[in-house]
Amino acid sequence: MTAAQTPGTARSFGAITVSLVGFLFMVEITSGILQGFYIPLISDLVVHLGIRDADFNWFEAAQLMLSALAVPLLAKLGDMVGHKKILLISTILTAGASWWLAFAGDFTSFLIAWALQGFYVVWLPLEVALIFDRGRRTSTGASQTRRAAGLLVVGLEAGAIIGALSSSLFFSALGENVTLTLMVPAVCVTAVFFVILFGVPESEPLPNRSLDLMGFTLLAVGLLLITSSLTFLRINGPETWWVWALLAAGVLTFIPFARFELRQKDPAIDLRVMGRPELWPVLLTAGLFGIAVLGAQAPLSTYAGTDPALGYGLGLEAGMRSILIGVYLIAMIVGALLFPLLARRTTPRISLITAAFVVALGYLLFLPFHLETWQVMTNMVIAGLGSGALVAALPAAAAAAAPRGQTGIAAGLTNTTKTIGGSFASAVFGVVLLTGVTSAVGTAASLSGYMTVWAICGGGALIAGLTLFMVPKSAFGDAPAEIDDILVPGAEASEAEAP
Repeated sequence: MTAAQTPGTARSFGAITVSLVGFLFMVEITSGILQGFYIPLISDLVVHLGIRDADFNWFEAAQLMLSALAVPLLAKLGDMVGHKKILLISTILTAGASWWLAFAGDFTSFLIAWALQGFYVVWLPLEVALIFDRGRRTSTGASQTRRAAGLLVVGLEAGAIIGALSSSLFFSALGENVTLTLMVPAVCVTAVFFVILFGVPESEPLPNRSLDLMGFTLLAVGLLLITSSLTFLRINGPETWWVWALLAAGVLTFIPFARFELRQKDPAIDLRVMGRPELWPVLLTAGLFGIAVLGAQAPLSTYAGTDPALGYGLGLEAGMRSILIGVYLIAMIVGALLFPLLARRTTPRISLITAAFVVALGYLLFLPFHLETWQVMTNMVIAGLGSGALVAALPAAAAAAAPRGQTGIAAGLTNTTKTIGGSFASAVFGVVLLTGVTSAVGTAASLSGYMTVWAICGGGALIAGLTLFMVPKSAFGDAPAEIDDILVPGAEASEAEAP
């Protein structure tokens, strides 16, 4: 800091403050509302649009594809022009799509609007990058970012609970009017735009950056082929040859992508940085974790509703299934809060490994213990504790491991790999559970199908935990403050108080 800078200037360029995290906490509550609000209304939306229940899967698939494509590009733009600017742009796009959803009356328009609403998935990576950018001005930036990320995940899961509980209430109070009901999340997103505009400070991007359009085009083609092939695998089944051809083409696309990126001065994704021992295990963990956190919830819900007369299943009504999911979300909140405490008592690396193993334990416990409600709930609580920790920890760890100017793309890639893992799980689990139908009574999937799902989730988390042992022991820890950004004496004590 130069002598000309005043304490007031130090305040504007201060570290992570309570007000900053508070405003971003409101953003994540809105993100959670978007994720929870529509689920209880699916049956009503199906009737409103005049479609079949199975057609609703296309909405999820379209949004997953868009998020996989959009997050790397938007995160990179955040690194280039400022994370707040891109956070505002993504919020405008999400708000526009949310309002479109409210007035969409046919399958096609609803599909497009639902997909475009997926721009909200970039919020958390941008927020973590923005927080870390400010935290690097102190010697405790990484640990403060972990604490802040944990609080953001609390907001995210609390918002999901609020959305899930309130949507049916609004639907009934508004005379079961779908349009009026869907205006509620649109109003929330619109309001949070002004929260960001007036409450969130901008980050400091590095100058003289360039956008690698060819690199992002190759990346988009590869991701589109992979995610679409996994979607069609779920819909058309594994016997469809062209599904595997699409998947192979998507994987092979990354060969010319890698060769091109390694020649660029400012690549779309710096593969040398992402290949560092403190980063690639985090990205792989995010993909393996996506299998459980994005892919296992639907099978768990259907298992909870399966008639126990089959010899398995809990036979729970919709209300009790909602309580079960609610308990899982509360466990995620607790896990997100406990992670920074564990990291402070041990190391960030050990806490990440512990969280992955806790997720593995939760799902592997389903193999012997799944016949009683209390057993399933216990398993979900254990898995939820580890999942909440990882949701908060992975983008924060990636941001801490990345060099300045690449925190956004590093944090964003944890989301992209998690999405790919979730797409893989959704496709494979759909096939596994559908294959088991012939060996069960009625339309229920077989117990062996559910056991396969739990084994894949637990095994993936176990591999993730073992992979994280390859991270250097000192990774993700606090680093000395950058010399040119040190606050004036006394400013840090008064203004940089972490939440």
